[in-house]
Amino acid sequence: MRKSLQSFGLSLFVVLAFLTIAIGFLFGIDNPIPWIMVAVLIALPYVHKKLLSREFVQWDDKLSVGIGVIDEDHKKLLGLINNLQTAAHYHTGEAFERQALDELVNYTKFHFQREEDLMQANGYADFPSHKLQHEAMILEVGKMLEAYKTDRARTIEKLCQFLKKWLINHIAGTDQAYAPYLHEKGVH
Repeated sequence: MRKSLQSFGLSLFVVLAFLTIAIGFLFGIDNPIPWIMVAVLIALPYVHKKLLSREFVQWDDKLSVGIGVIDEDHKKLLGLINNLQTAAHYHTGEAFERQALDELVNYTKFHFQREEDLMQANGYADFPSHKLQHEAMILEVGKMLEAYKTDRARTIEKLCQFLKKWLINHIAGTDQAYAPYLHEKGVH
């Protein structure tokens, strides 16, 4: 619903801007108001693109843990979150949303298992705490997936925001903590 209102508001603004330009030029070509509106309309796609790009997550090399398979997993997870964000933002329909959700949840579980196996195989002391964070995240996502069944629109947005924030914070924090230990064990 919110996206529909935003689209309607933007469409209304564009129509009013064109009317303002047309009426403004009736008062002369040197009238500044229509020229200002022309500039606003030209800038609108750029501003829209900038605002939209904030909704998507980007890989940053500062997030790297220096372990090839883990970094590749993290990049893929960010891409899958962006796919879900795309499904939510562009109203691609329930089938695409569901597919994006399932793929993200499945790959997250796969990644967590890979990461946990690496930590456990190398005797990482903080493994139990790290595993608990993974389990808590999976539990929270499970709750949101239940809510998704009854309120798709609101839940998908909430889920996207949660996943972006959680994953970036987890990679930048907890995952960075195990990296030096695993590097010492020869894991790269």
